[in-house]
Amino acid sequence: MKNIITIQHTQSIHHTNGMVGSWTDWDLSELGIQQANNIGKNLSNQISDKKFVMYSSDLLRAKHTAEIVGKYLNVAPIFATELRERNLGKCVGKSVQWLKDNMEVREKYIDDKMFSDAESRRDEWNRLLPFFNELMTNKYENIIVVSHGDLLSVFNTMWLGMDIEMLNRSEIFGLAGGVSFMHETTDGKRIIKRMSDMSYIK
Repeated sequence: MKNIITIQHTQSIHHTNGMVGSWTDWDLSELGIQQANNIGKNLSNQISDKKFVMYSSDLLRAKHTAEIVGKYLNVAPIFATELRERNLGKCVGKSVQWLKDNMEVREKYIDDKMFSDAESRRDEWNRLLPFFNELMTNKYENIIVVSHGDLLSVFNTMWLGMDIEMLNRSEIFGLAGGVSFMHETTDGKRIIKRMSDMSYIK
């Protein structure tokens, strides 16, 4: 049985300066650092009786969130490129306004790409899937995953056993700093017990 906690990285500088996140290495804002500390404190009060392994995106805003939270849980994050946010290609390093003004394709379906050199949702799914399958079959029962909004939306869909085509019709998005709790029952049913709980950042 798996007990998985996902954490969407806390407020990043790109949330406040109008820049694209994606594969840029924006760090956390001062508020984001405080939010990550609060998540660590609140989680340590709740799960201190269990040993967790933590995986995190290696992009700075997620990495920093994981390092801060891990300090409270006495666990060192394992960094994985598979947990990176979706790569938006040529608009990486540009502003959100530039993205809007220069978007090549307005995404509607999972194979659409905003820019010719960007990842589609299917590309993102295929990047994550081997990692997800390994996560579900490895020896660890209690797992924390620290990542990004778009990537965790794909993760949530996988967790519930949905087909990739579901992303054409639905989304399971969280919020920056949201903490979700997932549990696998003895008969293999996967449950999201709490989704993007924002109380942990306070």
